[in-house]
Amino acid sequence: MKTIDASIENFFKGKKILIAGGLGFIGSNLAHQCVKMGAEITLYDCMDPHSGGNLFNVKHIKNDLNVYFMDILNFDQLATHIPDKDIIINCAASTSHPFSMREPWIDLDVNSRGVINILEAIRRFNPKVKMVHLGTSTQLGHLRYTPADENHPEFPTDIYSANKSVSEKYVLIYSNAFGLRTSVIRLSNVFGPRASVHSPEFTFNNFFIGLALQKKAITVFGDGLQMRNVIYIDDAVAAILKAVASDKTDGQTFFATGDEHFSVADIATITAEILGGSVDFVQWPKERKAVEIGDAIITNQKAKSILNWSPKWNLRDGLVETRNYFSDCLHEYLR
Repeated sequence: MKTIDASIENFFKGKKILIAGGLGFIGSNLAHQCVKMGAEITLYDCMDPHSGGNLFNVKHIKNDLNVYFMDILNFDQLATHIPDKDIIINCAASTSHPFSMREPWIDLDVNSRGVINILEAIRRFNPKVKMVHLGTSTQLGHLRYTPADENHPEFPTDIYSANKSVSEKYVLIYSNAFGLRTSVIRLSNVFGPRASVHSPEFTFNNFFIGLALQKKAITVFGDGLQMRNVIYIDDAVAAILKAVASDKTDGQTFFATGDEHFSVADIATITAEILGGSVDFVQWPKERKAVEIGDAIITNQKAKSILNWSPKWNLRDGLVETRNYFSDCLHEYLR
């Protein structure tokens, strides 16, 4: 990974790290990097099909990991894995916007109560541990100004985004009220190796990648002119690890987003150009139009300033790396 500093590598060597949701896209990429840096990794994942866990994600490092197929909703089980850890990274989430609208109680449990469970276990059993929680840019809803920053008001348009907003506030409350070393990294349309590419229930640009790799048509709703940030997985991992290693992040929220902005139509076109397939424009489904947020133009200046981080990958290079990864294992991600 070209985005990790030597000083960060030294920090993580020998650290005991718990990654909740560790078999998913972001969690497993974090695990690979932390193993390379000599950390002792525990993955905690219930393999909920709505969260994207995939055992193939850690096939090549499984002997270097402790893996527990457990649920963050079970507080008693969770609490047994908290006391001896130096770092906790919470990637666990029910990540589908449409699913959250169909099953709001499930989304509420995983994305809100599950986070409370982690925070309470930390408060009771390991209050000195460093925790980073993952948020999302869709917490903001329709933008009131651009580029949006961490102070932008939040009016989410779907249940998933609302619960991610609430859970972020839990993380910040526990930092302020109990002195916990907790912080939040908000991500936006992360793509790359080990992503769930088989379903539109996950990030739209990874679904585009899955369609393109199968030489199928990428479907774009409407004219696709709404703007989006995208960020390659290695840049997202680097931002998370820098947040973990910094004492300046406690009680803080950061956007880790790409520098470039693209329309959804452009993302589809570039994906098809590099990976294959074609692009079709279709009418908006009523249920998707109702929660569409329009342009999402986000600034990453706070992360650049405080974390000394900046994205190193552009969209095209990231798509080439993604194509190379899936070239001989795509079948592992289509089921």
